[in-house]
Amino acid sequence: MKNIGLIGGMSWNSSMEYYRLINELVSQRLGNLHSAKLVLFSLDFEQIRDAQDEGRFADVAIALTEAGRALQRAGAEFLVICTNTMHKFASEVESGSGLPLIHIADVVGKAIRNYGVFRVGLLGTRLTMEDDFYRERLKENFNIEVLIPEAKDRATLQHIIYDELCQERVEASSRRSCAGIIGRLAQRGAQGVILGCTELPLLIQSSDVAIPLFDTTRLHAEAAVNLALSEG
Repeated sequence: MKNIGLIGGMSWNSSMEYYRLINELVSQRLGNLHSAKLVLFSLDFEQIRDAQDEGRFADVAIALTEAGRALQRAGAEFLVICTNTMHKFASEVESGSGLPLIHIADVVGKAIRNYGVFRVGLLGTRLTMEDDFYRERLKENFNIEVLIPEAKDRATLQHIIYDELCQERVEASSRRSCAGIIGRLAQRGAQGVILGCTELPLLIQSSDVAIPLFDTTRLHAEAAVNLALSEG
């Protein structure tokens, strides 16, 4: 079994979910008392958020790369960044740490294509939705068209993620808001929706909406376990 390196702390809620899912999946596949071999480097999300909000993206890239290097020294054989947004810096982290990295957009892109759809909505932080690092990767690598919510809905999602979910608040009103946003994306032609923030699966489930949801947290965790248990 390969040793997984998790870069977490953005927020710790989703890091905890990654830890739970990865260990559950390993236990299900190997049985008995098996659990995952992994090391976790948890960053102080307040510092990361401040740097991000102030446009100090080079500082964010350095912090994530240093975390990757620390995990490499601790024995990790590949990296998983436990957040969608921080994949903006995936190439810097991979090259700077010297470890291969499972890119969350690649995992999601494969799942979308396997499902048989080609036009999806994207929910996430403002940076994930408005920057091109995520949408362009899906377009270039998988020929998937990505729709993002209107400006007002993007502001609502930013509030829900940072002011509620990252602080362990799961509000029924926010679940209804997310369902409404997804409904409006469906009206614009979305055949499914990416839950492109690893906190969002804590809020909304497939039973809440009429089109398929792609849970990036679970898909990413499954990909990590697949690689950890592979013989190659």
